[in-house]
Amino acid sequence: MKKVITYGTYDLLHQGHINLLKRAKELGEYLIVGVTNDNFDRNRGKLNVRNNVLERVEAVRKTGYADQIIIEDYVGQKIDDVQKYGVDIFAIGSDWEGKFDYLKEYCKVVYLPRTEGISSTMLRAEIQEILKIGIVGCGRIAPRFISESQYVNGVDIIATYDVDLNKAVLLAGTGNFSKACKSYEELLAAVDAVYIATPHLSHYSLVKQAVISGKHVLCETPLVLNGQEARELYDLAEAQGVVLMEANKTAHCPAFNHLMVMIKSGVIGEVVDVEASLSKVWGDKTLREFNPDCGGGSLFELGSYPLLPIIKLMGIQYDNLNLYSRIENGIDIYTKGVFRFPTAVCSFKVGLGVKTEGNLVISGTKGYALVTSPWWKTDYFELRYENQNENKKFFYKWDDAGLRYEIQEFASCVLNNRFSSARLKRHESICMADVMQQFAERRNFMEI
Repeated sequence: MKKVITYGTYDLLHQGHINLLKRAKELGEYLIVGVTNDNFDRNRGKLNVRNNVLERVEAVRKTGYADQIIIEDYVGQKIDDVQKYGVDIFAIGSDWEGKFDYLKEYCKVVYLPRTEGISSTMLRAEIQEILKIGIVGCGRIAPRFISESQYVNGVDIIATYDVDLNKAVLLAGTGNFSKACKSYEELLAAVDAVYIATPHLSHYSLVKQAVISGKHVLCETPLVLNGQEARELYDLAEAQGVVLMEANKTAHCPAFNHLMVMIKSGVIGEVVDVEASLSKVWGDKTLREFNPDCGGGSLFELGSYPLLPIIKLMGIQYDNLNLYSRIENGIDIYTKGVFRFPTAVCSFKVGLGVKTEGNLVISGTKGYALVTSPWWKTDYFELRYENQNENKKFFYKWDDAGLRYEIQEFASCVLNNRFSSARLKRHESICMADVMQQFAERRNFMEI
C-alpha cells in the first residue's frame, strides 16, 4: 500500500484545501493528514480564533479524503511521522516549494499546485468579525491585556473605564485609542464585550450589569468569592446568550492543557495526590492585596491557580475540605487546604507573606508529573517513573504575560458561538467560588 502524508492548519476549510487533499489522495492508496495544533499559529505571530483544532479535524474528516488524521504539535515531527507510519510520499502545496526538500532523504516529496485566488487568510479578512472590547479597571493588569491582545486575530480594544477617570485616560493613550469613558454605562454602550480587571469584590455587580446589557464578559480570576453568586452569573449569561469566562491564564496555557490531557489519558496511572503551591513575599503592605476590605489575602488573591489542577483532575465532588491559615491584620498571609476525594487526597498552599516552593506535583499509581516553579506559567514538565529510563521531559514556549491564551479562547467562544470553554468549565469555576466562600465562612475558626 502506497502511503501519502500531508499537513496543514485547515482553518476555515475551503475549496483550495479540498483540492489539495484530493490531489494528495490520488498520489497513493492511503492518505494521512496532519492537522497542526492550535499552538502552531503562535509561530506566525497571531492566534487563530476561527476554528480550534477539534473543529479543523472534523472539517478534514468530513471531506472523506483522509484515511487517518493525526495532530502535528512539535517542530521536527514530519520526519518522525514519515518513519513511524512508513510513508512513501510527502505532499504539500506549491507555495512551500523547496522548503521540505530535506524530507527527500526519507521519502518522495511532491509539491502540489494550489488553487489560486483563495486562502484561509483571504477568507478571514472577508468574514472576520471584530470583537470590540472595553477594559474595566485600569490598574496593573490592564496594560498587559492591551499588549497581549495585539497577538490575537478578531479583537479590538476600543475603550476604557475606571472609577478614576485619569487612569482610564492614561491607559487609553498608551493603547492608541482615544475613548476613555466617564461611566460604565457609556462603555457598555460602545462595546461588544468587556474585560473586567477590577478588585474582586466589584466583580459580581460589574459582571451582572454587563451580562444584563447583552455583553460578553471576560472577568479576571477569581470570578467571585461566593458560589451562589457564580451560579447566578453563569445562569444569567446562558439566559442572555452571552459568553461569561473566568480569565485564569494558567487554564488556557498550551502546556498546562497538554499536561492535563496526558494525565487524564493515564500516563501516570490513577491520580492519588495533587500538590500545588503558589506564594509571594511582598514588602509593601499598603497594596490592595493586604486590605481585608478589598477582598485581600492569600486565598482570594492566589487560590484559583492551585485549585485549578486539583479540580481539573479530580472533579468537583470532594468528601471534605480542611483549611488552615495564618491571619494577620484581617487577611490570611498563608493558607493550606487539604481535599479528601473518594480516591485521592489533594493539597494546596498559598502565601502573600510566607514563601514556599512553588511546584506542582501530581502523583499516580504508575509515576508522577512534576512541574517546577513557576508552574502556573507552565513551559516545561516531566513525567517520572520508577524506571528512570522511562522518564520524559516536555518543553513549550510561554509567550510574555500569557494573557493572549485567554483572550484567544474568549474571542473564539464568542465568534464561534460556543458559550463555554472546556479549558475552564462553568462548574469548575463555580467550584472555585464555593471554596472561596467556605474560606470566608470559616476564616475566624481556622487560624494557626
